[in-house]
Amino acid sequence: MSLSPASGIGRFYKHSAKIIRFVRLGCTNRPFYHIVVMERRKNQHQPVIEQVGSYDPLPNDFNERLVALNTERIRFWLGKGAHISDPAAELLGVAGLLPIHPRTYMTAWRNRRKLAEEQAEAAAAGQAESASASA
Repeated sequence: MSLSPASGIGRFYKHSAKIIRFVRLGCTNRPFYHIVVMERRKNQHQPVIEQVGSYDPLPNDFNERLVALNTERIRFWLGKGAHISDPAAELLGVAGLLPIHPRTYMTAWRNRRKLAEEQAEAAAAGQAESASASA
């Protein structure tokens, strides 16, 4: 008895598209993510092929966001042709495993612009206070 490719098992699974992405775990208001390899067409709550890392997005007591990556396995799966989701690509870009994602540059630019505007407003408010105090 041989397995037919249309049966949903066997050869198709071996050659189906894989993706590296986040699977959300944790509690309400306290997310935690596993970085996993799974079939592209499955949702995040179905069984995964392999977990290749973890990510805790909320800062700890030392203002650190903890990331653990198995870079050897990630490179293996990328070499096998696995796709990668945008959030995972951003994280791997910051980690130095991939080129930095363009969204990372845009976020940094927006943060710098917001900080400059806040500093300008604070300076203007400080000059207005000193002018009213001297009058």
